[in-house]
Amino acid sequence: MLHAAFSSRFASKLKQTNYQLLSVGSQLLKSFGSNSYIANNTWTATRMSRDEPIPSQPLSVAIGLIGPGLIGSALLRQIAKQAEKLLAPLHASKFAVVGLANSRQMLLRPEGVGLHSWEGDLAEKGEPLDLDRFASTITSAAIAASGSPSPDPTAPGPACAVLVDCTASDAVSSAYPAFMKQGLHIVTPNKKFGAGPLAQYHELRDLAERRRRRFMYEATVGAGLPVISTLHGLLETGDRVIKIEGILSGTLSYIFNTYKPGMRFSDVVTDAQARGYTEPDPRDDLSGLDVARKVVILARECGLEVELEDMAVDSLVPEPLRGPGVSVEEYMKQLPQHDESVASKAAEAAASGGVVRYVGCVDVEAGSAGVTLRTYPGSHPFAQLSGSDNMVVFTTERYRDRPLIVRGPGAGAEVTAAGVFVDLLQVIRSHPRA
Repeated sequence: MLHAAFSSRFASKLKQTNYQLLSVGSQLLKSFGSNSYIANNTWTATRMSRDEPIPSQPLSVAIGLIGPGLIGSALLRQIAKQAEKLLAPLHASKFAVVGLANSRQMLLRPEGVGLHSWEGDLAEKGEPLDLDRFASTITSAAIAASGSPSPDPTAPGPACAVLVDCTASDAVSSAYPAFMKQGLHIVTPNKKFGAGPLAQYHELRDLAERRRRRFMYEATVGAGLPVISTLHGLLETGDRVIKIEGILSGTLSYIFNTYKPGMRFSDVVTDAQARGYTEPDPRDDLSGLDVARKVVILARECGLEVELEDMAVDSLVPEPLRGPGVSVEEYMKQLPQHDESVASKAAEAAASGGVVRYVGCVDVEAGSAGVTLRTYPGSHPFAQLSGSDNMVVFTTERYRDRPLIVRGPGAGAEVTAAGVFVDLLQVIRSHPRA
């Protein structure tokens, strides 16, 4: 049984409703089915098993990072702090970022980018972005530092080349198959590929299996929360998933945790925008598209052949206010005229002691997935959320009577970067050395 310190109110509600909590707060917890730990709702570096044999030849790890924005720069800070400490546990001779790129420029340093001076170096010494050359430089740097006799970057051996995509770019994510063919593992919080065309998704998964390369994307759903890895653990140990329900947007979590009958929905949206919880255009959050992408990723993990455009999504943006023809200013000005739509649903829920929550759902038994504004009883864990936390509820054959819950911050540069970092470490540990 997992134990955590959390509020007595939330604990008592969970007990009453027969739910189990996987992660909440900032306690250090033993994770489900793993030798990893959860700290501050994020994964920390996994430990090598005590019985795992130490490889004879040290690994040379070369990393290329595209998108050194909020998440990417947080990841670089974390790597700078931990790189030296990780050499011994990873049995690696080199652990270096050898390439950085934004949408216009790239900085290639086979010996390693200066992680305390990269911003100035990229701005002053960067050259025009060339994704093919960027990828080949990463693999070449890994091979050169490893002393491998094989120049083939796709062959097993001590050269481990990893591409980390911290962008939201279609152009970068569409190149994943080409990157993998060059011998690169891929780690990303970018949802575009995982929720993209199904044929392309299957192509990469098949390619990863054939080339013995990893495609890791924990941070696409729930930032640093162990959502994907928990789902993998359930499926790989033979559990049968019945349903997954999740509050998967920090923005929409805050809005509906704050909104109460009698309040104006438009006022709550304005407040969320002022606090920086929404995108510059709140419609990017309220459209439900971001949540829908996360639901597609979860549904595909459960074996459902789901395409994003075919999924039912309840948009919270009124029809007349959609599209580029309506400016953000005009949208915010006219939004109060449409408050009644949410108000009536909230009032109806409150009359029966319930709440409304914006939820993504994968119903595996029904073979369906969608995103909707739904009513839940006041005793449900979703009704106990506060602030901008995410929550995912797994109902499975093993966890049918007491569903498994993952809860915590589902956004933020540091926790998202930590989720990416853990994926990176798992890639390195699982790299085929022979």
